[in-house]
Amino acid sequence: MSIYIASDHRGIKLKEFLINKLKENHNIIVSQIPNQEEDDYPDFAFDVCLNMSKENDFAILICGNGIGISIAANKVKGIRCARVVSKDDAIASRAHNHANSISIPATIDEEEAYEICMAFINTIPSNEDRHVRRVNKIKLFENGEYNEL
Repeated sequence: MSIYIASDHRGIKLKEFLINKLKENHNIIVSQIPNQEEDDYPDFAFDVCLNMSKENDFAILICGNGIGISIAANKVKGIRCARVVSKDDAIASRAHNHANSISIPATIDEEEAYEICMAFINTIPSNEDRHVRRVNKIKLFENGEYNEL
């Protein structure tokens, strides 16, 4: 399992903090797209999400408010990215929605961001029928196979 991480220009400081904390115990892969004074969050989301294993890896994405980069990430087939601002969000997104990516706002406290990331990484997806059924519907829809509406 690898953890991919990327940010736009607004999240560089938080990204560097998280890389330094997470690299002690995890294989970290950083987006190779260089940050510029005014760059575009979709580029970072697409770079990370296209390259990661959707089944085995995680992504941590950072932009100003965490929303734009999550929208871009969710356009990549196989990505389930949740914008999270708390440990509870991180746990629920992983357990209930089997998220493989999270996005966080660049303005969040660094230590809180680290705790959120660790909660996400350490949470096991739920095997409860209702959660599995819902995630499977998302996967089927994404593949053009869900037509039960």
